[in-house]
Amino acid sequence: MATPLDDARSALLERLGLDRPPRDFEEALTHSSYANEHRAQRVLDNQRLEFLGDAVLDICVSELLLEKLPDADEGVLSRAYGALVNGESLARWARDNGVALALQVGKGAAATGISERTNVLADTVEAIVAAVYLDGGMPEARRVSALIVANALSDITGLSRRDAKTSLQEFVQARGGVAPAYRLVAVEGPDHDRQFLMAVDVAGKQLAEGRGRTKKLAEQAAASAALELAETGDIMARSEEEPQ
Repeated sequence: MATPLDDARSALLERLGLDRPPRDFEEALTHSSYANEHRAQRVLDNQRLEFLGDAVLDICVSELLLEKLPDADEGVLSRAYGALVNGESLARWARDNGVALALQVGKGAAATGISERTNVLADTVEAIVAAVYLDGGMPEARRVSALIVANALSDITGLSRRDAKTSLQEFVQARGGVAPAYRLVAVEGPDHDRQFLMAVDVAGKQLAEGRGRTKKLAEQAAASAALELAETGDIMARSEEEPQ
């Protein structure tokens, strides 16, 4: 008899347009907390696939943007990429497509709601992209990557023209807030493939985070993530929260 996890994974496969699970699909949907609880069985988690998926998604979306924006310069392409590929946007796709229900997590971690965390969902999406790539090559990876960014890409004209940092500053200051400030949270990855994690704060309160191959790209990604929060009305509430 199929379990709820099996049903969730079948539904996810259908959303991805796949008629069978990729070879590494189970690994892509296994969180490190579950693997740690089952070390004796040598269960593999999705961290290695996440590493690969980040790179695959990078090239697939970059190619897609070159196709959709043939006259755009590097700055426009970078801003568009930052808005399409960031933790908030990937997690949104994951939530819309039931990824949390398909993710195997440890019992202790499950009690904390870890499968709904933005970073966990975004990492899992990257792992799924890697599994698709390893099983079906670049054609399938391109198709699935395009599917993941499809909603944001539908507004590509406005997306390409927008400087997220400027838009965020205008949004915040129009509502009486102070100008956003950016700070480096972490530098990740080897020297040849550095990723910067930047946070954007307003009045000392963090609004969002973003990753990029340079600090400027990471700042744009953080600003884009904050603007996405603005659509839900959460952004100013976050900046006005009193310290605990």
